[in-house]
Amino acid sequence: MESSGAGRPCGQLLPRGSQKEQVEQEGVTVKGSSHFNPDPDAETLYKAMKGIGTNEQAIIDVLTKRNNAQRQQIAKSFKAQFGKDLTESLKSELSGKFERLIVALMYPPYKYEAKELHDAMEGLGTKEGVIIEILASRTKHQLQEIMKAYEEDYGSSLEEDIQGDTSGYLERILVCLLQGNRDDISGYVDPALAVQDAQDLYAAGEKISGTDEMKFITILCTRSATHLMRVFKEYENIANKSIEDSIKSETHGSLEEAMLTVVKCTRNLHSYFAERLYYAMKGAGTRDGTLIRNIVSRSETDLNLIKCQFSKMYGKSLSGMIMDDTSGDYKNALLNLVGSDP
Repeated sequence: MESSGAGRPCGQLLPRGSQKEQVEQEGVTVKGSSHFNPDPDAETLYKAMKGIGTNEQAIIDVLTKRNNAQRQQIAKSFKAQFGKDLTESLKSELSGKFERLIVALMYPPYKYEAKELHDAMEGLGTKEGVIIEILASRTKHQLQEIMKAYEEDYGSSLEEDIQGDTSGYLERILVCLLQGNRDDISGYVDPALAVQDAQDLYAAGEKISGTDEMKFITILCTRSATHLMRVFKEYENIANKSIEDSIKSETHGSLEEAMLTVVKCTRNLHSYFAERLYYAMKGAGTRDGTLIRNIVSRSETDLNLIKCQFSKMYGKSLSGMIMDDTSGDYKNALLNLVGSDP
């Protein structure tokens, strides 16, 4: 997702649909090396893993300070110089959460997100939260690229796999999100349609006994973010409560989570990711999968902007919370990717 316009103070962020690609650099925490040469980097990594023991710090210094495109070149140079696959070598030398983080850095972005979706559906049980997070927060173009990468790597359709792994209204909202029918570029708002949509949502929920879930799904998944912002405002005027409160009272479980995620990503994408990162570390135990996925996938798009929102919302820095909740090489690598505090 593209980040907000340059020069705005921390926290003054546009809704998802209004964000502009040309100012993306404002949000990037991993910009890569300006004097890049993959060959010495590949040699450094080879030496770090050669013989007895592993130089984890050397691995951190190279891979967390290069952007993804540069990491792909390092992997090619590693194969050409030493006849080995870099990712497989890293897997054989590292372990645990640190291995998971470093290996995540080696995937091209869309292939990484395809892998996270595949892993969420593999084996017993489905991690609906992972699927909801990715599908609700990516642009139409990003979803198309993820679907393409998924089919290339796993030989099956992402849509069909989601249909096979979920059911009911959750399946419907996920498939609708995957279609990418939302206009995330023009920012056009039809005021009359916004009022009609708000009335339709009220009629589908608060006004009746029971809920017309498909009406909620259709409007949330097909309208632009800027249009939805107007719908939410009109809805509050009609229902005297927020759309979030109505969703909470009308739905439950994973469907509720999916609808609320669409609303959160519409209102402020960076706040949504700040919340995901905060709750990945809050309380007993750390949800390392969520922490790794969101730091890796946002480090070259909008992690600086997410950090700003994190500080605003929780009164502490993202890096400070990482220091308190993680340790060792894993902590050092995460802190390198997050960068200095805003």
